[in-house]
Amino acid sequence: MADPKPKLDIQAAAPPTVTPPPPKKTPLQHFRATDARGVAQLATQATVGVTRIVEGVHQSVLRSLGTTGGKQPGQTSGVTGLVYRSVEAIAQLLGKGADAVMARLQPLLEMTDQAAPESPQREAVLAALNGVMGDRLAATGNPFATRMTLRFRGIEVQPQALPAELASSSKAILLIHGLCMNDLQWQTQQDGQPFDHGASLGAAMQAPALYLRYNSGRHVSENGAALCATLEQLVVRPGNTLENLAVVAHSMGGLVIRSALHQATERGQRWPAAIKNIVFLGTPHHGAPLERAGNWVDELLGSTPWSAPFARLGQLRSAGITDLRYGLVADAEWRGHERFRRQPDRRLHVPLPEGIACYAVAATVAAKRSPLADRLVGDGLVPLQSALGQHKDPLRTLAFAKSSQYIAWRTHHMALLHSPQVAAQMLRWLAPAQDGACAGP
Repeated sequence: MADPKPKLDIQAAAPPTVTPPPPKKTPLQHFRATDARGVAQLATQATVGVTRIVEGVHQSVLRSLGTTGGKQPGQTSGVTGLVYRSVEAIAQLLGKGADAVMARLQPLLEMTDQAAPESPQREAVLAALNGVMGDRLAATGNPFATRMTLRFRGIEVQPQALPAELASSSKAILLIHGLCMNDLQWQTQQDGQPFDHGASLGAAMQAPALYLRYNSGRHVSENGAALCATLEQLVVRPGNTLENLAVVAHSMGGLVIRSALHQATERGQRWPAAIKNIVFLGTPHHGAPLERAGNWVDELLGSTPWSAPFARLGQLRSAGITDLRYGLVADAEWRGHERFRRQPDRRLHVPLPEGIACYAVAATVAAKRSPLADRLVGDGLVPLQSALGQHKDPLRTLAFAKSSQYIAWRTHHMALLHSPQVAAQMLRWLAPAQDGACAGP
């Protein structure tokens, strides 16, 4: 008897299952529909700015040949000047037209974006943009300009309409970020694990943590004034129970809280009475050499007709950045002065606030103290003496008690946000009962 025909193995013959590759992540995934208006405004400003730089170089060449310029320095005349004026006018006209159209569409675009979650990557880019040119963004009404807001668990809260956990608490911690940063960047990594000074201190002190978000490109004193208004609303709200507010401020944030307290004292506001402690993390109380170097670049570029047009590139940096040259905290220190012109330190003496325990944390990448390390090295951005409030002029030295100073060795500026030694020291100052539970430095 013949063998039966072999059966076809359908399973074996079927093509193998192919798993599609995961979708590639691109920067556009963080882009929102409402961002189009901000991008259009920036593009218009960039076009006009580049045109003016090119015209300035053109005029420098013509001047070297004995040709007179236009009505303003750096301008050409005649047909050449007409061409440059036309390019600027067309760019601004198109920019205003696009902005007007997008302004009408803004409510619809905002409805489209309401469901989009906040992306830490997008917020980090916006924070950096605001740090570099936030004063220009605010002045031109650009939607990329950051508003000052209080944040709780990553969500904006109103000072007079707080969540129950905050509204009923007599204690709280306020964390203030530095230049080119935002509140989300307090969340870092420590030994591969998520870490946040606010959460750490909040658990030890049994106090909720509030975070400030602000436009770090504006003048420090302008942010100080806005913080004054915000904290006054927080403290004088109906049914207020907040009596003990601790502040942890990183870098520029320390100047902002000092400015706010200085202005609040002048205005007789009530909120400073609730501030019991302030910890300054790497705050440039007497300025940062990086901005002073930028000021030297301004001077060098402006010293010759050939390089003068390029000085405008350096002068794109914000008012917040130029305030860091000497650590300006008051309006009178910058009003009426050309902020890009090299000039001596004319700051007012703004001492540490009375009746508030103030602590200074300074970092240095060096392994031990030395005159060179203190003056030049520091944490890579802020010199050690500046962070400790020390100054060669005794009248300008900030009176931090010796026990209220801490130096983090072999630590750079950004590492202050996740240093276990710094976290332990802050707990010793703000939550001494927890000292035994913390690892020492």
